[in-house]
Amino acid sequence: MQNSYKRIDAHLSSLGYCTRSESKKFLNKFRVSISGVRVYDATKKAYHNDITVEDELLDPESLLILMNKPSGVICSHEDAGILIYSLLPQRWQKRNSKISTIGRLDMDTTGAILLTDDGALNHKLTSPKSEISKIYEATLAQPLRGDEAEIFLSGTLMLNGEKKPLLPAKMEILNPTLVRLEICEGRYHQVKRMFGAVGNKVLKLHRLNFGTFSIEDLNPAEYRIINYSMD
Repeated sequence: MQNSYKRIDAHLSSLGYCTRSESKKFLNKFRVSISGVRVYDATKKAYHNDITVEDELLDPESLLILMNKPSGVICSHEDAGILIYSLLPQRWQKRNSKISTIGRLDMDTTGAILLTDDGALNHKLTSPKSEISKIYEATLAQPLRGDEAEIFLSGTLMLNGEKKPLLPAKMEILNPTLVRLEICEGRYHQVKRMFGAVGNKVLKLHRLNFGTFSIEDLNPAEYRIINYSMD
């Protein structure tokens, strides 16, 4: 767990409470304390874990967030429309380093997505070497023809424009037009392209799990902070 030692204004600005230039006004307006003693000097140094704002501990120095992404929300910092980061508290949106999604979900795809401001963690969880399991439910335009599960599990399916076949994926049939699919890759539009390759189309896509993280207790747009270790 991080517990950095630096100036009060550096702590506050990196966590999005205020800018460095605003720190003096912030300390006059809000009760900022070190080990229970209120401070007014923004240049004073302290450990992160010893600082409180209005008797509440500072936000974690690094965040890992699990969200149930609703439909119509975009996983981007720059595109027009409703951005996923707008669903987070305003001060989290001002953090330095910036919070980013770990991978992306299409605008119309819903469900489990992770967000973090930890660049090393983001790289680790998006690396193909990680082979992290993701479980989706896909609603299909046409009833299954019967050989899809075997094809997906074979590890031989090639997608258009790809040079390597997909890794084996497990498919559970819930009804003729609804399946649960477990993949351990994150190729571009992978699930939609998989069903396109077998002559079908995904009408609705929902991700239930990202690795061991499940959104079964989260409503759309709800999120929670996850405690994690890079070990």
